[in-house]
Amino acid sequence: MIPSAALEALGIPVWLIAARGLQSFAEAENLELAEVGTDGREHFLISEAAVAWRRMKRDAHREGIVLSIVSAFRSVERQIEIVRRKLKTGEPIEQILRVSAPPGFSEHHSGRAIDLTTPLVQTLDIGFAESEAFHWLMRHADGFGFFLSYPENNAHGYSFEPWHWCYRSAA
Repeated sequence: MIPSAALEALGIPVWLIAARGLQSFAEAENLELAEVGTDGREHFLISEAAVAWRRMKRDAHREGIVLSIVSAFRSVERQIEIVRRKLKTGEPIEQILRVSAPPGFSEHHSGRAIDLTTPLVQTLDIGFAESEAFHWLMRHADGFGFFLSYPENNAHGYSFEPWHWCYRSAA
């Protein structure tokens, strides 16, 4: 867990985290390779999530749906780098926290979260919600233990992220 002083150094007040009801996530320790992207980037998940992801991807493919991981496990340090990079561009912290979790509060730390893409859809774009892949996920992901973390008007104040799914356990 990231200390409150480190959060405040990024301009993230602790009261804001409490007000949004954000859950902290410890960094996963036992990760396995879930997928290698076409760019050669390796994506890691905890074992149970990796197995469920591969089953889900295989079943989607059988129905003509192509899914690929854009992002999976992310360390707290990497989350700090993301927030710092956005701050350096002049983006206000309030805007950053609509699309990025504060360090220590990202589901990606748990090794259970995946950001997905599909061909012909811009990566990490709201347009994913109109894709056949998203509609397939809405119908089938729960059967593999995955849920849509940030639907429209979610309680945590994040923007709608149709590409962000998290593994809880097999249904």
